[in-house]
Amino acid sequence: MRLDTSYIANYGPTLPSQATGQYSAGNTLLTVWGGLPGWQANFGGRIIFPFGNNGQWVAGPQVSASFSPVEGSHSVLNDFSPLMRYMYGFDSKNNAGTASPNQGTLLRTLSLFPTLGIHLAHDTQLRLWDENGIVHNTAGGGWFVPIDAMVTHRLNKNFLLAIGASKQVVETYPEYKWSVYGKVSFNF
Repeated sequence: MRLDTSYIANYGPTLPSQATGQYSAGNTLLTVWGGLPGWQANFGGRIIFPFGNNGQWVAGPQVSASFSPVEGSHSVLNDFSPLMRYMYGFDSKNNAGTASPNQGTLLRTLSLFPTLGIHLAHDTQLRLWDENGIVHNTAGGGWFVPIDAMVTHRLNKNFLLAIGASKQVVETYPEYKWSVYGKVSFNF
């Protein structure tokens, strides 16, 4: 089980200068997955709570796998862990766009994460497409393809720190131009 939340700020030339109120709560996500012993595949789902997305609930299934080289930590490649997730948004109040102009378009996306983990040093990795994947807007068409890279460092068996960035390459379904993010992870 994984719980994510964020605090975000939008920047750009068309937005007003940084002032009070520019930061807002981001989405809060709950992801649950599991598999059978001996399987390399995991099945699960994700729920996005309606805190940072204008009252929209989002839910969907996911399937993933993880392949590690036999050499383990002696290999440059740590893992190849592809994940596929379909997300379907709905509004619990059944608001229409005309009745609630602040309601964004309901999410309908297929996300692909061709995640690669590469050893940089002991307890430090470069993770590609781990946080921001390739997205297809199934409702309106269009692809969003970023380059996403994150450097992670495990402090001990429970704590991991990461910093990453992503930049769009194909933007027929715009999500952002670029993104910088950090992560603190506690595992138990």
